[in-house]
Amino acid sequence: MSGHRGELCEGVAASRLAAGMRELRGRTGLSLAALSARTPYSKSSWERYLNGKKLPPRGAVEALCRLAGEPAGRLVALWELADAAWSRRAAPSVRAEPAAPPGPALPREPSGPAGPPARPPLSRAVAAVAAGACVGVLAVGAALAFWAGEGRVSGPAQRAVPSSSAVTGCRGRACDGKDPQSMFCGGAGLVDTPLERTATRGQRVQVRYGTVCGAAWGRLRNGRVGDRIEVWVPGSAPRSVRVRDRFDAEGYLVTPMAAARGPRGIRLCLYPAGGAAKECFPG
Repeated sequence: MSGHRGELCEGVAASRLAAGMRELRGRTGLSLAALSARTPYSKSSWERYLNGKKLPPRGAVEALCRLAGEPAGRLVALWELADAAWSRRAAPSVRAEPAAPPGPALPREPSGPAGPPARPPLSRAVAAVAAGACVGVLAVGAALAFWAGEGRVSGPAQRAVPSSSAVTGCRGRACDGKDPQSMFCGGAGLVDTPLERTATRGQRVQVRYGTVCGAAWGRLRNGRVGDRIEVWVPGSAPRSVRVRDRFDAEGYLVTPMAAARGPRGIRLCLYPAGGAAKECFPG
């Protein structure tokens, strides 16, 4: 059971590593092409690292932290945990070693029941991250729930009143300016979609409201390079995001969050690439 829990914890570390890297990349304002130009890693590699499709090398994590002016300790600790999980999955099955030639008998230490070979101990920093990443099974559930919820539009079945014990990374004003992905605010059952529209050129825009986090954000799909969306929440600063490259355009793109007391009164505007007239959608 403890080994299974360890694998789950390391899986959470991999998810949080990718989310943390996306947050840092947003802070730098650099496109994937610009990241490639400033580091030894290709644009397609950065796309896989940031979306959690492939574990990045440690050097990529450290390079991104340098570009964002962020101390590397937290993300490197997450990387060590995630690397342990990826290494375990990639390890070939253990085969019997050929018998060694007979030699002089050596005294044997007393031993308990046979078990798998011990793994090297994790560093103190990694152990601390493991403790934080694995506070009960709810943390794992929150990670899985986020990806389930952000992958589709919420419907009636997803709008049940969430439990107050739901695990999120922030609530209310503490969510201002934060990434909804890394804060796990968009999980199934934790989010509503009070506004959804199709713009003139086919872009799909949404307002998402995290019912547990108490914050709202905009979401764009089918955008074009240069498109920008901005979301206004009464009493909070507007938050925006721009489509910087085709990788942004191919998936969902979300703005940072703005604290909101409810889903009403939120407005989202789309600023199309090329200077076309903006389109605004009141909530």
